[in-house]
Amino acid sequence: MNDSPADQRYRPEDRVMQGVIPYLALPGQAGAAADFYMKAFGAKDIGRMPFEGRPGQFMHIQVEINGGALMLTDNDMMSGAIGGADPIPRGHLQLVVPDGQAWWDRAIAAGCAVLAPFEPQFWGDRWGLLADPFGLKWAVLTPDPALWDKEA
Repeated sequence: MNDSPADQRYRPEDRVMQGVIPYLALPGQAGAAADFYMKAFGAKDIGRMPFEGRPGQFMHIQVEINGGALMLTDNDMMSGAIGGADPIPRGHLQLVVPDGQAWWDRAIAAGCAVLAPFEPQFWGDRWGLLADPFGLKWAVLTPDPALWDKEA
């Protein structure tokens, strides 16, 4: 059996395709980013659609991270600035997980840089901020365990 990312595809459960799904244009880097997210965040490769005539480039890649979908493309037309302004990545992708330290350690080992340490915050949760090699920011948050035991 081949262990390439394309051979690890599966059909996502309906719940993965709900809510808001980030779709990121990383021209020339979408495949490398998906591979990195598999190492750093335990992503599962759902599928890849290569660009015809553009070896190593993808029209569409979809991965599942922590039960949610993330879509990527090498399509440079999707990354253009609006109104002539330079595109500046703002905000971050948030991972809310019960075992944040494990997620944090794996991401650091894979090559993420620490922007804010993973530590208890004034609001009670443990939170930290990372930067990946593709210019995106990722936050890891573990809710305050005292909140888990409260009935809704």
